[in-house]
Amino acid sequence: MKHLRRFAGLGLLLVSFALAGLVIRYQPQVEHFIHVAGPWAYPLAVAVFAVVASAPFSVTDALAIMNGAIFGPVAGSIVNAIGLVFAAMLGYWVNRHATHLLDLNALLERLPAWAKHFRIGSWQFLLAVRVLPGIGGTTATATAAAMRVPMWIHVATMCAIAVPICTLLAVFGDGVTSAVHRYEHSMKVYIVNHRPHFHFTRRPRATATP
Repeated sequence: MKHLRRFAGLGLLLVSFALAGLVIRYQPQVEHFIHVAGPWAYPLAVAVFAVVASAPFSVTDALAIMNGAIFGPVAGSIVNAIGLVFAAMLGYWVNRHATHLLDLNALLERLPAWAKHFRIGSWQFLLAVRVLPGIGGTTATATAAAMRVPMWIHVATMCAIAVPICTLLAVFGDGVTSAVHRYEHSMKVYIVNHRPHFHFTRRPRATATP
């Protein structure tokens, strides 16, 4: 059973890596697929966000902006927040069974000196580390799983940092989308009101002289 859980953790880790890469590469297609999914759009967006955000070294900024563009600032922020909760639980479970794949000591050595002042595994340490770009989220999740930190502390510290950031990104995504739509509408109105007319005059053929 223990080996089965490790195998499942490794499989889920690989799936999250692969899905994160596919979503980043084919984001326009993913956005269109979620947009036309009807009543399944919300759970689908939450599931995609959760799996991608649970992957180590994953970047979810583009997804947070995308959800704001699809669902609007309020609903998009809620989708991001729910996705982060599931991502935290999923990432914790994966690291509990696949943490041996990451060199935790190497990650901890790369932390700045000020972050090492906190007791490793404490909620203060998890909060401080998560503000670091790049390795922060991965280091915090791996540390919480390896040191058997209660899951609710891990979820709370992750969401305390990530939810406000993703909320701002959702509002930004909705604002950018609205601005683009307004620009497209104004351009269509301009083209209709100032439709250019082209007049072509046929030049007379030159006649050959004998």
